[in-house]
Amino acid sequence: MNRFAQLYTQLDQTTKTNEKIAAIVAYFEAAENQDKLWTIAILSHRRPKRTVKTTDLRTWASEWSGIPLWLLEDSYDVVGDLAETLALVLPAPQTTSNFSFTYWIEFIKSLAALSEDVKKEKVVQAWQQLDSIQRFIFNKLITGGFRVGVSQQLIIKALAIYLAVEESGIAHRLMGDWSAETIRFEELLSSENIVSDFSKPYPFFLAYPLEDSPLQLGNLEDWIAERKWDGIRGQLIVRNQTLYVWSRGEELMTERFPEFAFLANALPDGTVIDGEILPFKADRPLPFQVLQTRIGRKTVTKKVLEDSPVVMIAYDLLEWQGKDIREEPWTTRRALLVQLLQALPVVHPILQLSAIIEVSSWEALMEARLESKDFESEGLMLKRKQSTYQTGRRRGDWWKWKIDPMTIDAVMIYAQRGSGRRANLYTDYTFGVWEGEQLVPFTKAYSGLTDKEFNEVTQWVRQNTLERFGPVRSVRPTLVFEIAFEGIQISTRHKSGIALRFPRMVRWRKDKIAKEANTIEDLRKMLNPY
Repeated sequence: MNRFAQLYTQLDQTTKTNEKIAAIVAYFEAAENQDKLWTIAILSHRRPKRTVKTTDLRTWASEWSGIPLWLLEDSYDVVGDLAETLALVLPAPQTTSNFSFTYWIEFIKSLAALSEDVKKEKVVQAWQQLDSIQRFIFNKLITGGFRVGVSQQLIIKALAIYLAVEESGIAHRLMGDWSAETIRFEELLSSENIVSDFSKPYPFFLAYPLEDSPLQLGNLEDWIAERKWDGIRGQLIVRNQTLYVWSRGEELMTERFPEFAFLANALPDGTVIDGEILPFKADRPLPFQVLQTRIGRKTVTKKVLEDSPVVMIAYDLLEWQGKDIREEPWTTRRALLVQLLQALPVVHPILQLSAIIEVSSWEALMEARLESKDFESEGLMLKRKQSTYQTGRRRGDWWKWKIDPMTIDAVMIYAQRGSGRRANLYTDYTFGVWEGEQLVPFTKAYSGLTDKEFNEVTQWVRQNTLERFGPVRSVRPTLVFEIAFEGIQISTRHKSGIALRFPRMVRWRKDKIAKEANTIEDLRKMLNPY
């Protein structure tokens, strides 16, 4: 645990990518293989399940430290992070230990089968032998909420340096449904792991947002344009006569889309298609919220299938006849994808080829982009014809050129502290719009302002709080913000009857008073008729 705690401290104390990579590489060079494996798992969000209730942890910490529970709760409100609060209030350790990181992972997992009294005894024993930073990590792991400022791409870069292997190879090996409980470090990072796991997807190639004019991209003849759809990016894999459906978030979702089952026999073995899973009816996409009714379900009923039918819009072909063709140019992959779909024994509308937008100039393409809402599309995707299929988000060959979002002016009515580095700032806000003389809450947002603005709002909240509800403050309804969002849909779960897609603050409207904010009727006029 000492070595992992040192790594965590190094990662937490720097924002420089190269310093983080160097720290991870040094850790891999010194740590035991099982610790390396669990570190990869934890940093890539493959955490052990929660084994202790947070309410129990609070009670036990209160009892052992002699701090009243109400004071601990108030401290938590100020700190903003339970694991950190507990680490700060607990008495100094009575002893030390040199147990490994893996030991503590196994210790936490073992708590699941124990009675509450035994759990308490074990947890307190652990706290007694861990220092403050180790306790913080232990608390994070036991609550299932461990996070640190390290992206998957950064882990890949560090492992590539440590193992002297290409980043694309590391990325591919870390994909899929692996668990640190069932695989060894050597197995995970072996090239044989890719060959033996028929279900393993490829790392996704992600586009950069295009903020400027497309004219900077050069000759239009070097590029193709497709519609950008608002669904679930996924891969359809057929290997060993078995179908696998993976999401971009590395979640195996085959059982949630039984409509695709026939493709196990329709597509030839050794096929991997990259595309977008869309809710689709009457030859047009449905709002993303329709698809959400299926994402969280373990069992997909007949009614769900009828209410939220789906299609796969095929963008790309990554594997052809069992061969990885990602290094082939887009033109070659596209030709093989067309050939593959045309050769299907029965043309089925559930698997559709993405349409290429044919235009003669960038100006015409700009006009096509402005028509995106007519197609229920988010905008356009621009791809260089000679581009290979790369790993992760790479600048230069693939661009997403989204249309401008919808916006509304709203009044802040509640504020809540953030977490982590923002624990002392009010950064999470609830907004309302007018319905007659009343403000109706309709969305929350926590991003879009500068650090300076968040500090300014925090000072304002402290001076204009009306009521307190735990960590939440109701405030005087005077501040107006412009809220941007990608979509809007009727919702029975929200008091306003409306749900927004990707809401965020665009700007603080200091030029407006609360009465000039929009109304609920303004939002209803934006509703998608489909």
